[in-house]
Amino acid sequence: MRDQGRLDHFLVFCHRTSILNQWKSAAARLGLRLEEWPCPPERSQDADGLLVTYQGAGRQREALGARLEQWGLSACMAIADEAHHLGVDPDEPDATAWGQTFLELTGCVRLRLGLTGTPFRADNLAFCAARRMRVRLDDGGWVEQIRPDLCVEPRDLIAAGDVRPLEFRFQDGWVEHSREGHPDRDVSPLSAEQRESWRARNLRRAIRLADSSSIGQQVLLRAQQKLNQLRERQPQAAGLVISRDISHAEAISRVLIDDGNRVELIHSQSSQATERLNAFQSGNADWLVSIDMCAEGFDAPRLRVVAYLTTVVTRSRFVQGITRAVRMTPELAAREAIPREASYVFAPADPLLMDYARSWSVAEPYVLRPQEQAAEDEQPGVGAWRGPSLPLEAVEDGAGAVIRLKTPELPAFLQR
Repeated sequence: MRDQGRLDHFLVFCHRTSILNQWKSAAARLGLRLEEWPCPPERSQDADGLLVTYQGAGRQREALGARLEQWGLSACMAIADEAHHLGVDPDEPDATAWGQTFLELTGCVRLRLGLTGTPFRADNLAFCAARRMRVRLDDGGWVEQIRPDLCVEPRDLIAAGDVRPLEFRFQDGWVEHSREGHPDRDVSPLSAEQRESWRARNLRRAIRLADSSSIGQQVLLRAQQKLNQLRERQPQAAGLVISRDISHAEAISRVLIDDGNRVELIHSQSSQATERLNAFQSGNADWLVSIDMCAEGFDAPRLRVVAYLTTVVTRSRFVQGITRAVRMTPELAAREAIPREASYVFAPADPLLMDYARSWSVAEPYVLRPQEQAAEDEQPGVGAWRGPSLPLEAVEDGAGAVIRLKTPELPAFLQR
């Protein structure tokens, strides 16, 4: 559009400061210069585009709006990176500030481009500037869907060699529950627990690093073994551990360091977190241990193993976390045949996580449920979870069993 004279400038909104540098580098490879906002007038005037976080746009709304008017909004394109963050609630417009800011600043631009690898929201809100369509159900009812103009299926990217396939190793076992002062013990199977409250409690127990035989320790051990194997062929390969909280992350780091690993521990309270993340991308650390800093948007193609040791089991957080390990680079692609070598995910055998693993490579439409149905789903014990698809016998009687999932099924000609 710029080469055709239909576009002069563009403005990129990101949800996190660390993502701005990735956009700046990508634009430079195309001969485009992006400047982070705020910046001096002469730099913004000569730049091809501006970069700003959603939070920063809200704080600098008037100044940024004035800058866009000087550009001429009709010749400007607005890009929303991870557009699902821009939820809009018609009943409470002030509750979704990022979406409202984006709409106000980009009301007269020539084109809005929304990009997301997570095209749904847990709160059932539509995100702004997205196309909504009514779809008739088999029972005669209607629902609304968010319809993208272009949808790229993850499994198609895998088949084309653009990203890696994933293989899952879920550590199964029995979880014991005992209460102080009570001699009785309750034992529950991790992968086959159908009661939601027990499932959640099992996962909280499973990620503890109690001793060498605990489920969490076994997940870490097997993840380390797999990474060591991968490093024989890819010396720069690294692993990511997604932990529950800061104390949990510190305990995981100590275990990894005691096993001889070089570890980078980063969380929201880490000093110079962004700089340390950037250093890890091309550094020598074997493992990156984090809580919520390395999921959405973090790009480190040398990641080949993910250990998912957190109690956060929303589909969006799980998919965002595990797909840090599917990235490719031109250098890696030149050395590997198609299909690419798999990356690996290690996690406790939580039924919800296993369900997400089976469908991670399929893009599903974002269905906006009616308000009354959404309210029902938010009640305790009620939700989209329908229980595990594994029978109780899958647990057998061994705490060391590993449930393997290999997804997706590749086309026949690639399997040959």
